[in-house]
Amino acid sequence: MLQQDSIYSHTSSSVTASDSTIHRPAKPQTPYQVLRLLPKDATPAQQDSAIQAWFEPGEIHYSEQPDTLHLPGHEVARDPKQVNIPQYYRENFFSADSLYHPELEGGRVGVAGDPIPYAIHNDNIVTGLLIGSFLVIMLALSRISSFLLHQAKNFFYVPKVEQDFSETGSEIRLQLVFLLITCLYYALLFYFFATRKIADTFILSSEYSLLVIFAFMLLGYFGLKALLYTVVNNIFFNRKKNLHFLGNLLFITSMEGVLLFPLVLLLAYFQFSMQNAINYCIFILSLAKILTFYKTYIIFFKQKGLFLQIILYFCALEMIPLVMLWGGLLGVTSILKVNY
Repeated sequence: MLQQDSIYSHTSSSVTASDSTIHRPAKPQTPYQVLRLLPKDATPAQQDSAIQAWFEPGEIHYSEQPDTLHLPGHEVARDPKQVNIPQYYRENFFSADSLYHPELEGGRVGVAGDPIPYAIHNDNIVTGLLIGSFLVIMLALSRISSFLLHQAKNFFYVPKVEQDFSETGSEIRLQLVFLLITCLYYALLFYFFATRKIADTFILSSEYSLLVIFAFMLLGYFGLKALLYTVVNNIFFNRKKNLHFLGNLLFITSMEGVLLFPLVLLLAYFQFSMQNAINYCIFILSLAKILTFYKTYIIFFKQKGLFLQIILYFCALEMIPLVMLWGGLLGVTSILKVNY
């Protein structure tokens, strides 16, 4: 009887009345003998099932002893466990071709398209810096809010006697952090201006290098201005007035960074008009210079009434460094841009 999954073969048995011995064929020793037992119309699946029913594959155990029986004049037989491809199979004309090695990247298929231009709103590092600076501003405002309110309240107050420098170390450090944030925001704003008004391609390999150059130039500008104020004021005025003025100057610079933060966000993520941004920056700078001029007059020149001297003093220490900074930024940008 023949079934689909298994094969059962029966041969005719001869049973005599006097002898009940059953004659069975010997066990097949080869697949050929198994196939001979099947009918001629057996399907390949039935043939395979019959072979699997008769034979069970066993594990091959290779000898661990070295083969010393080989013909004289011939090399020692090759170990079957060692599979080495000949050199002429391993190296050929196409060996270095990436298509010959699927584990290697084969390159781009097709024609490369135009690369996506760089944009600040797609930059994770700049976005992280803006988020971090915002968190620092919020933390600093929560810690020195009373100090900032006191500074803002007494900014337009004209004391009758000279006041001592009463700022603590933590307050000064937090205001210095505000100064660094102001340098970062001015660097980003000038980067927006340079990429939209001057050039959109520079010789530097990374946009971060350009931002770092602008930030260090602005940091050098604020440091140079503080140094000039310190040297000149220590010559013509006493140390108490100089410290009082530097504290107010640091406060003004810190507030510049706070006021510039919304403008940076608008330019980076909302495609704000560059002309409106320029007008806003001019307004912030003008307000900062007016407040600086006011504190210079109140602290150093009010009692003396020297109007011409304060004009010269303000132009030499405030306006000339600003003009030098603007010229330096434009010069560096013109040097680094790609001229077609």
